[in-house]
Amino acid sequence: MESPFLSILALLAFVLLIAVTGGVGYLTLSEWRDRRLREAEKREQRRTSPKKR
Repeated sequence: MESPFLSILALLAFVLLIAVTGGVGYLTLSEWRDRRLREAEKREQRRTSPKKR
C-alpha cells in the first residue's frame, strides 16, 4: 500500500513542474515580445532620422 506522504510528494512535484514550465513559457514570450518592440523602434528611428551626407 502506498503511503500518503509519497502521494503528496508526487502531487507537489507535479505542481512545481507545471509552475516552472509556465514560468519559462512566460519569460520566453515576454522576451519575444520585447525583442519585436525593440526591432520596431529601431526601424522607426531609422525611418525618421535625418540622413547624413
